[in-house]
Parts: sequence; structure tokens; C-alpha cells
Amino acid sequence: MNGADRVDALLDDAACRLEAAGVINAAGEARMLLAHQLDCSPSRFRIWPEALVGDDDAETFRSLVAARAGGRPLAYITGEREFWSLPLKVTPDTLIPRPDTETLVEAALACPLPESARVLDVGTGSGAVALALARERPGWHITASETSSEALAVAATNARALGLDLACVEGNGLAPFEGEHWDLIVSNPPYIPEDDPHLSEGDLPYEPRGALAAGKDGLDVIRPLIAGAPAQLNPGGWLLLEHGYDQSATVAELLAEAGFRDCFMQRDLAGNPRVSGGRREE
Repeated sequence: MNGADRVDALLDDAACRLEAAGVINAAGEARMLLAHQLDCSPSRFRIWPEALVGDDDAETFRSLVAARAGGRPLAYITGEREFWSLPLKVTPDTLIPRPDTETLVEAALACPLPESARVLDVGTGSGAVALALARERPGWHITASETSSEALAVAATNARALGLDLACVEGNGLAPFEGEHWDLIVSNPPYIPEDDPHLSEGDLPYEPRGALAAGKDGLDVIRPLIAGAPAQLNPGGWLLLEHGYDQSATVAELLAEAGFRDCFMQRDLAGNPRVSGGRREE
């Protein structure tokens, strides 16, 4: 294998390039990119740092590093992101699942629901929340909806790969479910104000804008969800929504105006208000 590169040399060079580009976990991401290219575990590189990498793989790896240094999200390069310990396929048609959203899963699992509860995940994206719930509550009947047919196809692919039962329905918000009733409705909707400068930072410029931004105050999707949910919840059913760190007071007001009871707010691991919800009156 003349001219082949050693693993440790490749990783050192990649880490330097990524660090220079401002990537925070440069060494870790370099290992993840090489593991993706070689279809192996990153731990292999600690055991055999002297292993040789063929020219074709090394060249492709350097192109992946260049893409990451140019700002492309790691998850879109590898095509995968872990959420709730589930390996999920992601594409530029879906948001990249984030740890903050696991707060929504935790809140849903804490709701007192029937063993065979009917659950709706509005705006499922990659299916992250719906599939986490399906893994934890196999008796629940879970439906995932999404306006983007491309994103919905990703969710369906993830469900099949994980062997989890998930009904996928294309449509906007609650509109496809007129006359249906649920024990729980969850959603991680777009909630960033359309002129928020954060939309031009980090991974966000690469993610689907329609899944991120929702009007001047970021609540253009949350408002109709809260207003419409009582008519589609069973008595005692719950609505849970992820929202921005500075939106919890407004969301609480909207929930109260819609007649929800036992309203609450739950913080994420960073201590920020992240999920709010309430119960339809019995």
C-alpha cells in the first residue's frame, strides 16, 4: 500500500483544519468522519493509530473534512445523528435532532396515559420524538405527521430500520386529522422568529428554513396548534410543545386561554425553559 496514510497522521491533520475553521470538538469530529468513511468505530483509531488508510479512502476523507470546515453540519455529511440512543438517518430535508428535544420526550413519558394511548407527533421531521416514544411505550399507537413529503420519507425509513411501528401522514398541522381524537399531541414545531440572527449561525443555515422559523415572533405555528388541540384531544388528553427559551410565558398564556389545565413548563439540561404543556379538562 505504497503512499498510504497512517490513521494518526490523517486525524492530526484533519483536527488542525477543523480547529482552524472554528469547529469546537475538532479532534472528535475528525474521528467521526474517518469512522464514517471507513465504516468502523472511532475507538478503532485509539487501538491502531498506526494503521494505514488507502489512497482513495484518504482522499475522500479529506473532502469530508473540507466540507465540515466549510460549515456543512456533521450530521448531513455522515447522514446520521443519535437521538434518545437511537441511530437516526437525517438529510437536509430534516432538522438535525438535538439533545434539547429529549426534554419533550421526557415530558411525554411522564404523562399519565392509557397503556394503549393514541399519540400524535405533529411536524415529526426525522421521526426523532415519535420513534423515541415508540421505543419506550410499545403499547402506544403513534402517528407522525409532516408537511414535507421528503422529511416524512426519512421518518418512515427510520421507523423501518429500527423495527418500530409508526403511522406516517403527510399534511399541515392538525388539518389531516379532523374528527380524530388523541390522548397526547406532541410537537417540536418551528419557533424561531424569522429575523432572528441565530438563523445565520452554526448548522441553522443548512437546515430547512420552514422547520425553524415561524413568523415575526416565532409563534405562527404554535398558536394554531394550541387553539386547535382541545377539539382533537380526548378528555384529560395532553398537549406538549417545545419552544424557545424566551417563549414560555407567552405559550403559558396561550394554553390558559385555550382552556388547558395543569399547565407546566419543563427546563432542558442547560436550565432553559424548553417544553410547555397542559391537559384538556375532563
